[in-house]
Amino acid sequence: MPYLNLSHEEMASELGVLARQLQAAGRTDLLLQALGVPMIETLRLEAVKGRLQPLRITADYRFFVGKQEVDLQPVLKAVYLLFLAHPEGIEFKRLADYRDELTRYYLKTARLMDKEKILEGVAHLVNPLDNAINEKCSRIKSAFLALMDEYSASYYIISSHVQRRIAGSTRIWYERLKVITLPRHLVEMEGDDSLNITK
Repeated sequence: MPYLNLSHEEMASELGVLARQLQAAGRTDLLLQALGVPMIETLRLEAVKGRLQPLRITADYRFFVGKQEVDLQPVLKAVYLLFLAHPEGIEFKRLADYRDELTRYYLKTARLMDKEKILEGVAHLVNPLDNAINEKCSRIKSAFLALMDEYSASYYIISSHVQRRIAGSTRIWYERLKVITLPRHLVEMEGDDSLNITK
């Protein structure tokens, strides 16, 4: 095959020529078939990545994307800060391992709230039999979707990522991680460096 000796840049150039030829011939159906829907979705997300705006978190825990404020209640901010601090992702079933960290974030975002109420709220969030964490992630998603399109929002929300793990030669399992895929260099944290959000 003549393409095996091409550099990646040359392959991309050839692909562009072929894609434009198919498009000019009115055969975008063949282009879609060749690339496949998952690849096109990946390309759309990649195209959006270059237009992402910074997420700025002020010293008093207000969240802004560009000049628009993200409407989040203190508990939603605490959940968001937890996942932002863990770019590797967290499994919902292991949230109890992060109880102290989540409590610390919640105490900072809800300074006027009763501490007992905060502890009670955290207990609901880390309980694997309670649906509270799913509800909170859904509300976070809605807040970002109110400000931007679905593809842009996919970088800011807490979304699913499945990671395959292999132990030895016979045991395979999957980690169902929840992550925020926003590149951390786009996160601007004002004030409290103790949170380690952008590290």
